[in-house]
Amino acid sequence: MKTVPVLTVAEAAALISDGAVIMGGGFGMTGNPVHLFHALAERDVKHLTLIANNVGEPGLGGGRLLRHGQLRKAIGSYFTSNREAVQAVQNGQLEVELLPQGTLAEAIRAGGAGLGGFYTPTGVGTLITAEREKKIINGVEQVFVPALRADVALIRAWRADTAGNLVYRMTERNFNPLMATAANLVIAEVEEIVPLGQLSPDEIVTPGIFVDYLVQAQTTLEDLGTSASVETGKETDPTRLAMARRAFDELRRGDVVNLGIGIPTLVADLITPEDGIILHTENGLLGVGPAPESGGALDYPVNAGKQPVTALPGASYFDSAVSFGMIRGGHVDVAIMGGLQVDESANLANWAVPGKPLLGVGGAMDLASGAKKLIITMTHASRDGEPKIVPQCTLPLTAMAAVNVVITDLAVFEYPGGQLTLTELMPGASLEQVRALTSARFVERLG
Repeated sequence: MKTVPVLTVAEAAALISDGAVIMGGGFGMTGNPVHLFHALAERDVKHLTLIANNVGEPGLGGGRLLRHGQLRKAIGSYFTSNREAVQAVQNGQLEVELLPQGTLAEAIRAGGAGLGGFYTPTGVGTLITAEREKKIINGVEQVFVPALRADVALIRAWRADTAGNLVYRMTERNFNPLMATAANLVIAEVEEIVPLGQLSPDEIVTPGIFVDYLVQAQTTLEDLGTSASVETGKETDPTRLAMARRAFDELRRGDVVNLGIGIPTLVADLITPEDGIILHTENGLLGVGPAPESGGALDYPVNAGKQPVTALPGASYFDSAVSFGMIRGGHVDVAIMGGLQVDESANLANWAVPGKPLLGVGGAMDLASGAKKLIITMTHASRDGEPKIVPQCTLPLTAMAAVNVVITDLAVFEYPGGQLTLTELMPGASLEQVRALTSARFVERLG
């Protein structure tokens, strides 16, 4: 069995040259090889292309490369949380290629498997697939996505043995096992390196054949950024809570459910073990439990909102490609997410506003087109009073003909027979209010 060389972070960073294409593991700051990124940020290396789910928080991870002007291009799914990335795009200093999160994961997996690319229904009819080749497969329009490979992959694992076999901790898998297969040179940052034989073959996720170098570095609370600890405080807004409760009423025992950020997240607080509802989070956990009383991402898994959660008995962890395979493969029963606009044809727009950088697609496109049932929670009108339920979406689309239920602060709409239909008024709302703030045509079937 081979022995993988162990380097310092500085020695590892010295292996990366100007113009390199780099993959960086992590979801938020969980499973992110921050020490390798920090060492790279200390070098005079420029014109880098970073392939990662996001750039990372300013001053941490890939965000430090951006701050130092070392990035030429970023390929990923969600960069909006980094305001410096947004500003860099606006100023023309950073080129960004957005991919839906599941498409990003599958493109990396394809690159590691020696495939040229793949077809996917995710993103059909949206801006980010407008220029891609399209084909009808089994009666479904799909777009072609080329595989992704890199010169160097910087990944993070929990433990390694001297042969480079890797074990991951909880939701720290995310993109790391995929990226380990898809680069010419792979450097794994790990918490601990143990002698050969101390890792059970049953627990090894990444075989050492994929790993070229190891770096040992301890993760600290500072390294985790906003994933460091449990957020305190409970939602008290009665309107948001009412929408969450109404969304919860749509769920049935045995449902596998994915909750988006914002109002949908509040549904998790309403679910009890007795309900028999299984929560899925796209960064790699099936069987999400309630938030812990204290602690953070060093102690617990995190959800898609980078918040520490618990894992229920029977829960499982997996990488991002498996997670989105569950979604695209029809294994997620219900997705609940927010919206900016929904129209008469059940189209959804929830990821971009004209005039603002398109930096935040995340996993919404995959979930909107892949879940068996899509529930949208949103305010009935925008802050300036404009209707959000419209004849035709004017904002960039997330998914076409995908919405099943719309829950607002005023009403509940459904699409029986493909017809937008008002089925319920929310407490305190009147039919006159709904009519006045809905520009779409709809049928009324109340009571």
